[in-house]
Amino acid sequence: MTATDPALTALSQGWCALSLLHGRIEAHIERALQAEHGLSVREYSLLDVLSRQHDGVGGHLQMKQVADAVVLSQSATTRLVTRLEDRGLLARYLCPTDRRGIYTNVSDAGLKLLAEARPTNDAALRDALDDAAKNPELAPLVRAVESASMPVHPVPPMSVPS
Repeated sequence: MTATDPALTALSQGWCALSLLHGRIEAHIERALQAEHGLSVREYSLLDVLSRQHDGVGGHLQMKQVADAVVLSQSATTRLVTRLEDRGLLARYLCPTDRRGIYTNVSDAGLKLLAEARPTNDAALRDALDDAAKNPELAPLVRAVESASMPVHPVPPMSVPS
């Protein structure tokens, strides 16, 4: 195939459209979360991922798994965890079966903030998708996102402190 191959051009255009959609959605959610809750998209995602942990087998995530889930490097994830821990939203503790392992849990304050921020995140996502659906180039991707039903992790009941 050559650089002017129609299949490559179409693939490239599809990737550009997907990247554009992602960027617009992320920017829209970022503005809403920052304005309402002082959270970045990455901070929200980290709290969300960690809130889905459970005490069953395989229920606690290692830092590499967390990094993969929030699409950051391990070092960037560690810095993000540290920032949220400094804000009292996360707590680290030693793995009870392997003293070399360190787990991170969302604190009560983190669960409360996550519960408050979830409707903002969901509304901003809906707004961004509705806006993108008006663009003929992005509309098929919006439909694909809306029709996808792939659970990321099982969601345990979330206890939120009052």
